[in-house]
Amino acid sequence: TDLLYVLWLFLVVLAWNWNCWLIPVRWAFPYQTPGNLHFWLLMDYLCDLVYLLDILIFQTRLQFVQGGDIITDKKAMKENYLRSQRFKMDLLSLLPLDFFYFKVGVNPLLRFPRCLKYMAFFEFNDRLEAILSKAYIYRVIRTTAYLLYSLHLNSCLYYWASAYEGLGSTTWVYDGEGNSYIRCYYWAVKTLITIGGLPDPKTLFEIIFQLLNYFTGVFAFSVMIGQMRDVVGAATAGQTYYRSCMDSTIKYMNFYRIPKAVQNRVKTWYEYTWHSQGMLDESELLVQLPDKMRLDIAIDVNYNIVSKVALFQGCDRQMIFDMLKRLRSVVYLPNDYVCKKGEIGREMYIIQAGQVQVLGGPDGTAVLVTLKAGSVFGEISLLAAGGGNRRTANVVAHGFANLFILDKKDLNEILVHYPESQKLLRKKAKKMLKNNDKPKEEKGAPGDSLIIPPKAETPKLFQAALAATGKLGGKGPLAQLRWRLKELKAMQV
Repeated sequence: TDLLYVLWLFLVVLAWNWNCWLIPVRWAFPYQTPGNLHFWLLMDYLCDLVYLLDILIFQTRLQFVQGGDIITDKKAMKENYLRSQRFKMDLLSLLPLDFFYFKVGVNPLLRFPRCLKYMAFFEFNDRLEAILSKAYIYRVIRTTAYLLYSLHLNSCLYYWASAYEGLGSTTWVYDGEGNSYIRCYYWAVKTLITIGGLPDPKTLFEIIFQLLNYFTGVFAFSVMIGQMRDVVGAATAGQTYYRSCMDSTIKYMNFYRIPKAVQNRVKTWYEYTWHSQGMLDESELLVQLPDKMRLDIAIDVNYNIVSKVALFQGCDRQMIFDMLKRLRSVVYLPNDYVCKKGEIGREMYIIQAGQVQVLGGPDGTAVLVTLKAGSVFGEISLLAAGGGNRRTANVVAHGFANLFILDKKDLNEILVHYPESQKLLRKKAKKMLKNNDKPKEEKGAPGDSLIIPPKAETPKLFQAALAATGKLGGKGPLAQLRWRLKELKAMQV
């Protein structure tokens, strides 16, 4: 995918196209004259120079893979090219038939071997498609060029046949009026596409020529249409899959008579997810890649966000990498509940795009805080003991929100291999939980039920009676009760 080499291949392909398109024109049409011969020869030999530089400089320096290793040794690269089929074809393409010019004149057909450098054209196609983000556009252009080139060749053959029969000699041949190339190209289009409306051939030569044109036209045109269908089908394969999934879901919802409001939200989710990500589930794409490549992509996409989470700072770097591969991307619609107050928390959320609002207050509708892209919430739930701690507030998507989710189960599977990070995380989690519970311990939540209720205070009237009994000498039932209460207090202390 080296851009410099792709640009050089583009120059080689331009030289190759010069030969492929103009050799038939110069052979059939009377466009090459003694007055402009020097121009044609100059362009011919400039193209030959490009061919020669490609052989001597570029092809002998191409790296290749041997036994799984990338070979960069100059001598080995040169020997690999000299042994390849590519070198043989490149050598044939520079076959010096031009020396026959001195005997038969400047005949463009003697340059026909220059068209044998077709391997450069196909290599350019492969490398260009590898660096294009929308390669299907180039494929459509290339397939169209194939069709135009076949019409170009047919127009050249028609003019040659007309010149062979004699221009204007019959109603079938070209009459010599107007622009010869445009008129012949028009005839070629009508013949190959079998539009009809052409004059009938008169001679045996014209009949055979016309029959071959019809057969070739039907075959070539059907091949071009098939190629175009495949290119367009490949370009719209993702869109077709998206429509198929949506149609199946709508059919399912209609079968079970799901309310229209729910159906509209499902449709909105499909549309937003497709347009924002270009796919419904990105894991379907990544699962095809090797584990190392999936990790590289996960690091580029998620590492900057996860590395800023206070809970994971100081942990093993490889543990963070393993965790990145477990993140799931989820899209929430406006006003969707990400999590609700009182439910068990088993996930941590990272906001990739969009905003979420934390709701609270007596009725649970007051906006306490708005979290934006890059914010993290629910991280304490990952390490809370006892099956997960309960959510303390409602979190609602404010507009469309793309979130990354890390499950508690996935994190526990990772921490088994990183005991030091596990100790650090549990220590941090306990500290964060203690800080969150401290205000409640100081103030006390109203209405909280106690397991052992406090003892009720002694009524003031009864306390006065006990005090009077003590002043009267300490005898009688009240005095005995007073003495008994003092004993009970001493035992409690």
